[in-house]
Amino acid sequence: MEQRISVLTIAVDNLPAMQKFYEQILDWKPVAANQDIVFYQLNGFLFSLCKRPDLAKFIGIPPEGSGFRAVTIGYNVRSEQEVRAIHDRLKARDVEVLQEPTAAPFGGLFFYFKDVEGNILEVAYNAYIPLDEKNNAAGHKPIDHL
Repeated sequence: MEQRISVLTIAVDNLPAMQKFYEQILDWKPVAANQDIVFYQLNGFLFSLCKRPDLAKFIGIPPEGSGFRAVTIGYNVRSEQEVRAIHDRLKARDVEVLQEPTAAPFGGLFFYFKDVEGNILEVAYNAYIPLDEKNNAAGHKPIDHL
């Protein structure tokens, strides 16, 4: 199996509210949608939001589940100034910030926020994760010395 992801799907309880958050707060544009699922084209893969009961039924598992999902979604930028600008824009849009911009012990700057269903997203500048000309993560520099 190749080392890649084609689609990342989050099961959601309130699809219209989640669509509103990703489209009106984060300014993302859907590439396909119906009453049960919406897809957003990201850098090299699709991100989708799907109604929790529908996805669970499709998989064949119970739809219950809550609490910390042990997953965060990272959005890396090229500078600490970009981190601060995105933080300020999200705060102005009343997004719940879980951690204010914080300097990482290895350098850089990051903060965490939640979408309307509690999924945790991170915005970060990390010099160890270079970005290519399209802002795709282009590998990771060695960290064994940290």
